[in-house]
Amino acid sequence: KIGIIGGTGLDDPDILEGRTEKYVDTPYGKPSDALILGKIKNVDCVLLARHGRHHTIMPSNVNYRANIWALKEENCSHVLVTTACEHVFCFSRTTKRHCTLYDGQHSTLSGVCHIPMAEPFCTKTREVLIETAKKLGLQCHSKGTMITIEGPRFSSQAESLMFRSWGADVINMTTVPEVILAKEAGMSYASIAMATDYDCWKEHEEAVSVDKVLKTLKGNANKATSILLTAIPQIGSMEWTDTLHTLKVSTHMRPMSTGD
Repeated sequence: KIGIIGGTGLDDPDILEGRTEKYVDTPYGKPSDALILGKIKNVDCVLLARHGRHHTIMPSNVNYRANIWALKEENCSHVLVTTACEHVFCFSRTTKRHCTLYDGQHSTLSGVCHIPMAEPFCTKTREVLIETAKKLGLQCHSKGTMITIEGPRFSSQAESLMFRSWGADVINMTTVPEVILAKEAGMSYASIAMATDYDCWKEHEEAVSVDKVLKTLKGNANKATSILLTAIPQIGSMEWTDTLHTLKVSTHMRPMSTGD
């Protein structure tokens, strides 16, 4: 079962057949919106709008833990996400977000979970997305480094130049802690990152603006949808036992009691 977390302008429920809505609660509170259950070419899917269907939740206020928990409770093995900003490495400049499900406050998850994050994204799922983009004739980058900032404002030029000097290739506002929580939950996580502007990567490019970003997002939505509609049936036909077992072991062998 594939969980789909849709970012800004990329959360259209029409991609699912036989849709039903399900409102749930979690130990971490309510998810961003209702879960939309349906199918894509006979593959069970669960769609969730990261910022709510009316885009009322800013990046730092998204209940990432509730979103991931809700998808895990629906028995999703994979989480495919779209985000405005594929990346291989990521680092965070966020300070306000809960970055673990193991916070010592929920009896269902006791102890501390030390998960490896050398490779935040699922390599196997990522390869499917890259190959799908190539087959569809879409320009894509197979590797890079992404930084997650707090938002909701865009970076200043000085900040962007600093991030670039650190080795960042793209900037977004949502991948951390989403990718961390999905890994803790033992789910395969991969992202379709859609660039909206060049920011400081082109000196004479027009400065970033909301209008420009939204216009570009609208054009990108069809591309992201095409990738999902093509990749999900392929993912559904593949064998994932070993991959999911590795994720499970890397999570469940790590927790230590709070007294250790």
